[in-house]
Amino acid sequence: MKVKIGDIAPDFKLLNQNGEYVNLYDFIGEKIVVLFFYPKDNTPGCQKQACAFRDSYDIFKEQGAEVIGISSGTQTSHAAFASNNNLPFVLLSDLENGVRRMYGVTKTLAILPGRVTYIINTHGEVIDVFESQMKFSSHVSNALEVIKSNNSIRSK
Repeated sequence: MKVKIGDIAPDFKLLNQNGEYVNLYDFIGEKIVVLFFYPKDNTPGCQKQACAFRDSYDIFKEQGAEVIGISSGTQTSHAAFASNNNLPFVLLSDLENGVRRMYGVTKTLAILPGRVTYIINTHGEVIDVFESQMKFSSHVSNALEVIKSNNSIRSK
């Protein structure tokens, strides 16, 4: 089943790059969540995407959002990836791809793990889904646009 706009985001509990467990629902009610699935640590496309999120991280925080990345990499791989690229946000290890399957993130060309970004509002509802294997920085610009638009609607 593919998670789509209007769905309540499924909760999960995964290990982060610091060896701590993180639940999605720990953020619900307090922050908008930018949940991005990416194929693999330390690959050129994933590095571009992660660094684009890093470079806009302060804007996300100002907008009341938290950024969370998920791939099947290990906690050790995520720790190195975060350290090497000065990533200030959470990276979660979905070793068995269970959360990827739960969200319905499919492979591209039947070989590459999908690259999909979900925007989840403070009520836990998915308000946007952006999927593109090659438009790395578009995941960031789209997320910022959706969040700013959502925040302006809420403030009216």
